[in-house]
Amino acid sequence: MINSRLIALLPDLATFILIVNQGSFTAAAKQLDVTPSALSKLITRLEKALSIKLFERTTRKLIITPAGQKVYDQALLMVNAAQQAIELSNSDHTEVSGSITVAAPEAFLNSVLQPLVVPFLQQYPETELKLRVADGEMDLLRDRIDIAFKLTDKPDENLVLKEIGKTHLRLCASPDYIEQFGMPTHPTELIDHQCLYLAERERDNVWDFFKDDEYHSVAVAGRYAVNHSQMRLTGVKNGLGIGIFHDFVIADALKDGSVVEVLNDWTLKSNYHGAIAMQYPQTQYMPARIRAFIDFAVKHLVEKLNA
Repeated sequence: MINSRLIALLPDLATFILIVNQGSFTAAAKQLDVTPSALSKLITRLEKALSIKLFERTTRKLIITPAGQKVYDQALLMVNAAQQAIELSNSDHTEVSGSITVAAPEAFLNSVLQPLVVPFLQQYPETELKLRVADGEMDLLRDRIDIAFKLTDKPDENLVLKEIGKTHLRLCASPDYIEQFGMPTHPTELIDHQCLYLAERERDNVWDFFKDDEYHSVAVAGRYAVNHSQMRLTGVKNGLGIGIFHDFVIADALKDGSVVEVLNDWTLKSNYHGAIAMQYPQTQYMPARIRAFIDFAVKHLVEKLNA
């Protein structure tokens, strides 16, 4: 157990080791830029605190006592451990190694971050990457998260923010579904269609539409709801209805024609829209591994998300 007496002794013990290593008060004093008499008083104070004699002093030599040798051996372990702590701290800020925990919503993690995993780990072989699905509120300190990606128009003001893009919500359906049931031309027509929504929160089936000064809030329904973007996309591709997606999830399916966009002249808003925000705690002492991941993500994602 660490107590105040021990804390008070630590600097004197470290100085004692230096004196032993230098072989004299004069040599140690020169290295510390103090007077030999100051070091002599320090040793007297330490001997009194430990109730033992550390040195036999003669006019020519400074000889460590057997008890002093035992103190030296134990104090040396302490100083070596402190040196290792300093070296570990230095390496933490210079060497890209260690564990990184990154949290993000499922859709973003699966569609956007997943392709970065292998290249990052190959570039930095001494790192460990832990990815965590987090669709709700996150407390980075409590949950031990180093970096969080959020899809929001209200980023956490207490965290550093790097906006790496914007995300928009899209409604999509398969060509077969549209051929069979028709293409909606107005948001209110969705009440007559099968719709796939997240079913995570109470209002997830309420879609808010905006165009110029017009606004409609539509409560949709359907036979299938799932809070997993790829499962929802599979359902849409197979004609189960009209689904809601982030643009980065649906981009490839729109390109290959397996889905078509619905009501693309309207703006759709929900809990997850706005900025693609990368956030992390403010610190002057960011570990090199965290900085490496931030720089890697910015380099690879900004261009991709804003193409």
